[in-house]
Amino acid sequence: MTDSDNKASPLPSAPLSSPGPRHHDMGGQGMKDAGPVDQVEHDYAPWEKRVDAIMRLVSDRKRKLMTVDELRRGIEDLGPGAYEDYSYYERWISSITNVLIEKGVLKIDELGRRMEDVRARWEQAK
Repeated sequence: MTDSDNKASPLPSAPLSSPGPRHHDMGGQGMKDAGPVDQVEHDYAPWEKRVDAIMRLVSDRKRKLMTVDELRRGIEDLGPGAYEDYSYYERWISSITNVLIEKGVLKIDELGRRMEDVRARWEQAK
């Protein structure tokens, strides 16, 4: 037996699958009643374009702050209510925000201050 044989495996000992599907795994549930999927291109709202741009920036080769896999994990980690109620890009921005907070790129208090600044400017513009 070598020293490397005694080292703990980096792989988890528990199975990776859960006992049932998670809330994001729709897997055809109720799809027969949902009707056909509208495949026509649509215009994106400016904020949706910004979210897409943010993801491209934080995941580009230069910055490497986040990966698409982390985006997906963050979306899958949203609670059932948020996952079902949020739009596509609302899920994206929630995931991006949470992952960047986890990594220490964003601080919660800084984010709160910035959100309040935006809210104040919005109210003044009304």
